Amino acid sequence: MNVTEILNVKPYTKYGYEIRTEMWELVEGEEPSETTAAYNLNGIYIGNEKSAKVICKKKGIIPEPARDGDGICTVGFCANESKYYGWSHRAMYGFKIGDIVEEGDATDESLPIGFTANTMADVRRMAVAFANSVS
Repeated sequence: MNVTEILNVKPYTKYGYEIRTEMWELVEGEEPSETTAAYNLNGIYIGNEKSAKVICKKKGIIPEPARDGDGICTVGFCANESKYYGWSHRAMYGFKIGDIVEEGDATDESLPIGFTANTMADVRRMAVAFANSVS
């Protein structure tokens, strides 16, 4: 997928995202098609408009990429709940200080059983682990 042209940008600055109408070349050499997509305020892809409304507007999450250099937002902080969320197109879950990784959790693939979120950095690690496991 290659964005060949941005036709329109509608900012939702209060909610931390924008909706862009773009021309996407889905297959190299084929005619681009018009698509609407959501991005955070740093220009990192969130997903479709519906997903952005749920993540940003309804839940109050500020989306960000899990790692520097990622081209898609899969985690974000919700100040109202003091939680970091991780998600994919399949699932979303919020983590808070005091959460513990248990056997069978989606996070146990990359964090040790018994890992406890003692800091917000730990909470974010759990959200990243969750997002990775459901992507």
